[in-house]
Amino acid sequence: MLECLAVGAGGFIGAVCRYLVGLLPVREEWNFPIKTFLINILGCFIIGLIAASVEKYHTPGPRMVLFLKAGICGGFTTFSSFALETSDLIKSGNLWTGFFYALLSVALGLCCVFAAELLIDHLA
Repeated sequence: MLECLAVGAGGFIGAVCRYLVGLLPVREEWNFPIKTFLINILGCFIIGLIAASVEKYHTPGPRMVLFLKAGICGGFTTFSSFALETSDLIKSGNLWTGFFYALLSVALGLCCVFAAELLIDHLA
């Protein structure tokens, strides 16, 4: 139960941070969603720092790792978890599985968004 509370507390912080970054007055030229892009890239960098620090220094404890990785980073962007999982697959020698996971996740994710939009359009 404490693990759930750790993830929930971190998720609250991550989600609020994502919202606040979204409020930054940034001109999005070229129709490029720069704020979302920056959120995803920053989230990847942060989860990479956490994962590397835990691997090298074996700290902090498991609940704090959940708070930081699944909570804060997960609430800020799930893209960071996706990137870390892909990296872990590749580093563990599963190059093709990592590549397939990345490709399939992006392709099917986009297809699902389009399919959901079509479904709602047809229901209206």
